[in-house]
Amino acid sequence: MSAPTRAPEARTDSRPAEAPGYRARHTLPLRVEAMRQLRRRRTLLMGGMLAALPFILIVAFAIGGAPDGEDGGGGRINLMDVATESAANFAATCLFVSAGFLLVVPVALFCGDTVASEASWSSLRYLLAAPVPRMRLLWSKLVVALAFSLAAMVLLPVVALAAGTAAYGWGPLKLPTGGALATGDTVPRLALVVAFIFVSQLVTAALAFWLSTRTDAPLGAVGGAVGLTIVGNVLDAVTALGAWREFLPAHWQFAWADALQPQLEWGGMIKGAAVSVTYALILFAFAFRGFSRKDIVS
Repeated sequence: MSAPTRAPEARTDSRPAEAPGYRARHTLPLRVEAMRQLRRRRTLLMGGMLAALPFILIVAFAIGGAPDGEDGGGGRINLMDVATESAANFAATCLFVSAGFLLVVPVALFCGDTVASEASWSSLRYLLAAPVPRMRLLWSKLVVALAFSLAAMVLLPVVALAAGTAAYGWGPLKLPTGGALATGDTVPRLALVVAFIFVSQLVTAALAFWLSTRTDAPLGAVGGAVGLTIVGNVLDAVTALGAWREFLPAHWQFAWADALQPQLEWGGMIKGAAVSVTYALILFAFAFRGFSRKDIVS
């Protein structure tokens, strides 16, 4: 007589069963997400727009005549007045004319479109059913979006330096306050400018990313981030707010001008970076917390 078979023991823990070989950290690799975003038409169009800006300015200076480089009053020289002095001056001018708005657009686009576009295509729930953990999905998309935003900010001055060298030659950076930086110091100072612009735009990135997790309309997330950034610029122009303006990220967006001084000044950039990072961390926390509890239906 055969012995009675034993019933299988019930699981004593609450962990969900996992398929053999499954590792949550290996889902949606950064390389895969980066290639997906790189092939998108909006990425190529944005890169082409930023790369074309220096050439447009060169043509504009050629048609309208080179700036005279005279003192703008009070011993201060405007960046536009020395734009054609050297490639470094031309790159600094490109950053000056684009930092207020043009560089906001790629940040809002890359960070605001990343999650909302998946929802609008009804592919977000399938990514999560892969199964890609929600926090892993957000983390991969956020890292890639920030990397593309930084690449956009680096692309502009790199192309400007190359085009400016061909058009105006390489030389020292003539400073708005008078004097000039040594040729060997120009690239490090411009790199510091780009780094600060990126940090100052973290608020826009975080706002766009948070909105992207709240809506299925990519244009709503991108437009909302750009619109609120413009509102911040308007509020900063209201001098009646007095010292309250120092709590606005827009108040510090041109603090990088302190890097274009004979003696590097850190005060404004440190304050601006602290304000931007604080707001960004709060908004990123909202995005991760809200998405972790969101009912994904698209």
